[in-house]
Amino acid sequence: MAPVLAEIAVQSFVIAEEASFDVSAREALLDRAMGPMRKKKSSEKIRRNRLPADGLALVARGDAGTLIGTVRLWHVDAGIGADGRGVPALLLGPLAVEPGLSGKGVGGALMRAAIAEAAARGHGAILLVGDPEYYARFGFSADKAELLVMPGPFERRRFLGLELQADYLSGATGVLVASGRKLPSARVKPFRRAA
Repeated sequence: MAPVLAEIAVQSFVIAEEASFDVSAREALLDRAMGPMRKKKSSEKIRRNRLPADGLALVARGDAGTLIGTVRLWHVDAGIGADGRGVPALLLGPLAVEPGLSGKGVGGALMRAAIAEAAARGHGAILLVGDPEYYARFGFSADKAELLVMPGPFERRRFLGLELQADYLSGATGVLVASGRKLPSARVKPFRRAA
């Protein structure tokens, strides 16, 4: 049985697993923090029409319960391993914090919680596209992803990896491919006129 993520109090906010009622607040936060071009990024294309990995969609809530931060991790195959099979990994993102709360520790707390929960659930590695100057403090580096590529435009120096298990990405080479569960498709019933 996978561990349950307990709410962790950190300063004046709490980190918890995302709930269904967080969806609209999360999307509004992502729009404010990342702007209108966020859906055009290569990593967003990998996530499109997929569900995040179980237990790895986290939010930060302020004292009043307001959503002030979000991070999600997604299943991917990190290229092909030495055995010729896809290498299961996680793709982190987006990480976003309410713009007025930048530098208050919310993003760092979300990152530490996400990494700890991914490790506790037995995942081998996390990949992301982001600023190396920020993510290096959590152990991410470009050399862990040097033989991997994103399916679309990306900056090589910003494509980073973190091994949760020693040498997990060694020998992995190729393009990241989405491998997680797909969103359930909306079933539309055909319209029939009453006779």
